[in-house]
Amino acid sequence: MAVLEKIRVKLGVFISIVIALALLSFIIDPTTLEAVTNSMSSKYDVGEINGKKVTYQDFEKEVEYYTTLNELMSGTAGRSEEQLEAVRDAAWQSLVDKYLFVKNAKNAGIRVSEQEMLELTTGDRVSPFISQNPLFFDESGSFSRDALIEFVRNIGSDQSGNMKMYWDYLQNTVYNQQYYAKYGSLFSASDFTNPLMLAREIDENNNTTDVEFVMVPYGYQKDSTITVSDSEIKRYYDSHKELYKQQASRDIEYVVFEVVPSDEDIAAANEQVIKLYDEFAATGKDDMKSFLLRNSDRPYSEYYYRNGELNTISSDINNFVFNDGKGTSGVFTKGNTFYVAKVMESRMVPDSVFVRHILLQGEQTALADSLADVLRRGKESFSNVAALYSADQNPNVAERGDIGWMTQTYMIPGMESVMTAPLNKIFILDTQYGKHIVEVTDRTEPVLKKQVAIFEKTALASKETFNSYYAKANDLAARAGGKYEGFRKAVEESGLYAHPVNRMLESTDRLGSIEDTKPVTRWAFEAKKGKVSDIITVNNNYFFVVALKDIHKEGYSSVQEVSSTINNILYREKLGEKKAAEAAEKIKGLSDMEAIAQALGTTVSTKENVTFASLTSQGLDPKFIGAVSVAEVDKISGPLAGNIGVYVYKVTGHDTGSFFTEDDAKARDSRMSQYELQMLVPVMMNDVDVKDNRARFY
Repeated sequence: MAVLEKIRVKLGVFISIVIALALLSFIIDPTTLEAVTNSMSSKYDVGEINGKKVTYQDFEKEVEYYTTLNELMSGTAGRSEEQLEAVRDAAWQSLVDKYLFVKNAKNAGIRVSEQEMLELTTGDRVSPFISQNPLFFDESGSFSRDALIEFVRNIGSDQSGNMKMYWDYLQNTVYNQQYYAKYGSLFSASDFTNPLMLAREIDENNNTTDVEFVMVPYGYQKDSTITVSDSEIKRYYDSHKELYKQQASRDIEYVVFEVVPSDEDIAAANEQVIKLYDEFAATGKDDMKSFLLRNSDRPYSEYYYRNGELNTISSDINNFVFNDGKGTSGVFTKGNTFYVAKVMESRMVPDSVFVRHILLQGEQTALADSLADVLRRGKESFSNVAALYSADQNPNVAERGDIGWMTQTYMIPGMESVMTAPLNKIFILDTQYGKHIVEVTDRTEPVLKKQVAIFEKTALASKETFNSYYAKANDLAARAGGKYEGFRKAVEESGLYAHPVNRMLESTDRLGSIEDTKPVTRWAFEAKKGKVSDIITVNNNYFFVVALKDIHKEGYSSVQEVSSTINNILYREKLGEKKAAEAAEKIKGLSDMEAIAQALGTTVSTKENVTFASLTSQGLDPKFIGAVSVAEVDKISGPLAGNIGVYVYKVTGHDTGSFFTEDDAKARDSRMSQYELQMLVPVMMNDVDVKDNRARFY
């Protein structure tokens, strides 16, 4: 009992906390606790902008918003990786504008008033961002303020809310653009070049120099008498620390096992093609689509190829189709892929056709036949009927008039037959959008093209092959034992090559020629130095075993990390000083360039029209150019320690030309001003240390 009492006294508070936590976890759902924990950790933040943390949930809401906008504007729900990346960039930029740029602009005294926004959106000076939007064009393709006002009026009746979302986006963009324009104007106006400054710029850029010189190169031999101490390296580091600011990165080594088909797998694919060859050869056009859908890696295409286009698939196929083109080809091989080709149709087909249409939807589709008949009999012109059934008078008529030039690759799905349609003939087409009354009014000169069925089969690694590569990767990972030393030993014993990657950023998603390697990057940024991964699978056919060699944290490189670089810099400085002192001793008392050259074991060189305005385009040492541009005429100068050697020189003349004009100076200043404007936001972001951690999540 005494022991129990002591426990109660000593651990009373601890037990109370444990019981409280237990009760709390009983009352609160575990996912809620996890969410709270996550919200308290910056590890789960996508970034930080001007002191505002951007959580993953907040950023995903912004991404979803821009994804919806993208679908509204493009009319497609397709989400390729490129589209997703663009959407995420737009979402991030919107947050930078909101939390950083607009705030800074307001702090600078800039304002965009409600009256100003009214004028820019629906008033008398509509923003180009709105006036150049085709949504608000009239039939002639010009901006229509009436169309804009009508759109705004209809927002309240749109049950989907899409119109309001789009209008809010337009207004917000105009609002931000106005801040950018005003801030940019404020900045540009302050970047002023007065006449005196302009004249000086013109004079300085017109100065040229003629010079005689000798140069003693440093060479590549290491001078063992020159030493750089640790204290010197530290002093240099402290005085140049800003040069060594770095992003978080990792040094890794990796071995990758690519799963490729074995000889047996390739033979099996070839056998499968041969087995189906006769059936492919006997299949007609009506059944070819379903045959290829069942058996081929390449689906059937209605595309008409011209001579040469099939070379992108196989030059053997192109040669067969356009040099023979009869029956069915033999089996062609390209890498691990097998092809059989069959010409389905040959026709004279233009590259492009000019199409106009009337698109009917809903109840109006019932009028398609009668309207087409009216047009065929010439009772009404196409333009008159299109105007009669305009969108204003008939809400179910989505479009009318010219579609424009269409090609096989720039085509409305379902309208492919316009490529082979006769000119000036009215016909009807059904597409996913409704019924189109169509007329082809012009076309390019038809050329011979062929429709080709291609039976394609690529050899894939079998389960046995897949397992054999997995076993190799697993053997390496097991022998490494999770440690870098074990990894190096296993690599050397197995005769494998470990690919080194230094300073790998968290955004890296490609290693060598292998894409989508984010799983490798994520592992490296979560692991501890010296650790070795288990098997990391990429794209289902690459097995990585990765060793984390070193970690570079965000901030500044340590002295140790950059000591080698600094050592080289200081060594070159000391070498230059030593070589210059040696040269000075050798030429002491000499006043003739030829004699100086002889004493230094070199020859005299000459250079005319050396210009300080173009440091990098003359093939000369920048230090040498800078020195001669201000040197006294007819006076021997030096020795000068340059970047690649020691110089002794004599300027024979300075001249002021007129090749750099006032227009050149103004153009240069304009380019500098544009560059400065482009750097505004990056400088703001650097000033508040914006953290972009999107690479952790995407």
